[in-house]
Amino acid sequence: MKHLLKSCTAVLACLSFATQVIAAEPLKTLGKGEGAVSIVAWAGYIERGESDKNYDWVTGFEKETGCKVSVKTAATSDEMVALMNEGGFDLVTASGDASLRLVAGKRVQPINTDLIPSWKNLDERLKNAPWHTVNGVHYGVPYLWGPNVLMYNTAAFKDQAPKSWNVVFEETTLPDGKSNKGRVQAYDGPIYIADAALYLMAHKPELGIKDPYELNEDQYKAALELLRGQRKLVSRYWHDAMIQTDDFKNEGVVASGSWPFQVNLLQADKQKIASTFPDEGTTGWADTTMLHADSEHPNCAYMWMEHSLQAKVQGDAAAWFGAVPSVPAACKGDELLTDSGCATNGYDHFDKIKFWKTPVAKCSTQSECVPYHRWVSDYIGVIGGR
Repeated sequence: MKHLLKSCTAVLACLSFATQVIAAEPLKTLGKGEGAVSIVAWAGYIERGESDKNYDWVTGFEKETGCKVSVKTAATSDEMVALMNEGGFDLVTASGDASLRLVAGKRVQPINTDLIPSWKNLDERLKNAPWHTVNGVHYGVPYLWGPNVLMYNTAAFKDQAPKSWNVVFEETTLPDGKSNKGRVQAYDGPIYIADAALYLMAHKPELGIKDPYELNEDQYKAALELLRGQRKLVSRYWHDAMIQTDDFKNEGVVASGSWPFQVNLLQADKQKIASTFPDEGTTGWADTTMLHADSEHPNCAYMWMEHSLQAKVQGDAAAWFGAVPSVPAACKGDELLTDSGCATNGYDHFDKIKFWKTPVAKCSTQSECVPYHRWVSDYIGVIGGR
């Protein structure tokens, strides 16, 4: 929980969404590379073949451009916001619950899409997505997207995919005849409150929740109560993908919300692991590569943004993480992703995923909603048993 507490001050400091965002001037022309580019990224997003020699989209870029890539892995969106507030980085692969905070906090700058030739190849569903576009101005380049899946141990579930998120939210006996208590995990980030709200949308329709990120006081209270009950079941609140995979291998964890990345790693290790889309639906993430307002290497950063949209990079990255590429052309002909990879990873489920976004007080589905700074402080309380 220390990383969460550390980032709270930074998170709360940039939540002024009431003021209109005024766009700075984007780069006009592309110059010579500065020799380096630093990226804050999710685990598995920037690979140079160290984990698996087949997955490397950094080495070739460095040889071609002379821009040496350095990566700082972040475990949560709040950590990404905190790191970008501290400065010293050029790019960040921000999810929708961080991107608009970075724009509002003036930590990222508008981009000139004319300097990114492959922009034209983007999925039309993403080009003007609200998590990176403000008043018609683009603040980043779409990278990858996908669902938060329910990962489970096939032995514990007797090869029967769980149909509901109830296996992580409510105490129940699993198909192996044992209770789920102490055998499940939950995500260590305030945005996880939306997962509880999504579950309640299906199981308590009388609450009237229309959007899991837009909750009035009563809806929000119900979500917190569900999470407080879940606290009695959870063995760990995870935020490190590698620690979660170890917990599934060695600590008896059998079910949790997760990313396809962990599912792929465990299956490659011949573990009895699978994932599913429960009946209630899923939350998810659509990530954007955004340029720091004070980037010291903007030319190399633009070169990386263009590189990140190459079909080969998109396909390989999507295959490694278990995500969906933002460039549809990557869905065919990529040896690692295969021609069925996009469908497997959720390409056709775009409209069914409730993508992460920052909760704000002035919401669209009702008169007033609980803003994100409340989510931050209250989720710390939930994790702490309060």
